[in-house]
Amino acid sequence: MKNIEYILPEEIEKRSFEIIGGELLERNIVIPKEEENIVRRVIHTSADFDYAETLRFSEGAVEKLEELIKSGADIVTDTNMALAGINKKVLAGFGGQARCFMADEDVARQAKSRRMTRAAVSMEKAAQMEKPVIFAIGNAPTALIRLYEMSKERDWKPAFVIGVPVGFVNVEAAKELILETQIPHIVNRGRKGGSAIAAAICNAVLYQMRDGRQ
Repeated sequence: MKNIEYILPEEIEKRSFEIIGGELLERNIVIPKEEENIVRRVIHTSADFDYAETLRFSEGAVEKLEELIKSGADIVTDTNMALAGINKKVLAGFGGQARCFMADEDVARQAKSRRMTRAAVSMEKAAQMEKPVIFAIGNAPTALIRLYEMSKERDWKPAFVIGVPVGFVNVEAAKELILETQIPHIVNRGRKGGSAIAAAICNAVLYQMRDGRQ
């Protein structure tokens, strides 16, 4: 068959990243070195080069994320899909756990009685944890909005926010709220994102840290 390359499974990812690098050069897109692994893995996950233009990093974002992971911070997601995509073994090697509270009975009960989304209530639950939390939001803009509100209402702010929800209702506005704050963040501007993108950002940093140890 035409244009089919027969590549060993272990070589597929390497070849994919080579293609991504070549296309970025063709498009004259230069990514800051500290952000490069994240942007390339997001493109690898989505096959969408728009992310090279729309991902926004707060100052020192990658360094801050690495510091948090090294300190044993947990990652809290807004979907079980994002939770499933994060490499928990690598994260555990640094002392952290990946969590999602969306299916917890107390979250469902509170969300119903308070007429809120489960995503918003699960952010409140995560904010009570007694350790630093990296919030990886790939689906629910209400999760980002509640994180923003809590940072304004009380003497608390998220240690880090990965804000990449996907969709049409309140998605762009919720992302802009986080971009306006001093909260360390990686946010994708616009409608695009998703649970797989949130997990890809987490894994890009985890793999870079793991490989740096070897």
